[in-house]
Amino acid sequence: MAENKTKFEHFQTGFLYFWVYAALGWIYEVFLEVVVYRWGFSNRGFLFGPYLPVYGIGALLILACLRGLSRKPLRVGRVNVMPVVVFVAVVVLTTVVELIASYLLEWTTGGWLWDYTRYTIQWQGRICLSASLRFGVGGMVILYGLQPLLEKGMERLGKKWRRILFTVLFVLFAVDCICRVL
Repeated sequence: MAENKTKFEHFQTGFLYFWVYAALGWIYEVFLEVVVYRWGFSNRGFLFGPYLPVYGIGALLILACLRGLSRKPLRVGRVNVMPVVVFVAVVVLTTVVELIASYLLEWTTGGWLWDYTRYTIQWQGRICLSASLRFGVGGMVILYGLQPLLEKGMERLGKKWRRILFTVLFVLFAVDCICRVL
């Protein structure tokens, strides 16, 4: 049974999705750093907590911009090519988000947290084809796999527990942001 939600409840749920995807982004980055590249562990974000806001923002933008499109068929003959169109759109969207994030971080902190200059196809070390394609795969996993599961989980959680979880995570995030500024 779908619930009637207020605007604030929509905000709560959106923030919880943001938090999940920001935490998953942090896990992904740490996995790459520790397991794939074997560089050793470091906190991959500019905040203190185990989350990367750029992944949360990127995921919410993917959902807002492409969720409806991902559900529509686009056929060439008998083949539905919409997943290919959505994949390309995710790659473009996430690449733009990463580029903007690099400029925002440079503006606010004097630099950004990644360097793609060693990659063959890259631009100013800010974006690269390899990362963009991986973000495309991640966006497809979000749209077609994780988000439907998260929505079911959020429904099962109920209003009371969503409110409690939102409050705790929002306070932690606000404190983290304040501590970063100080």
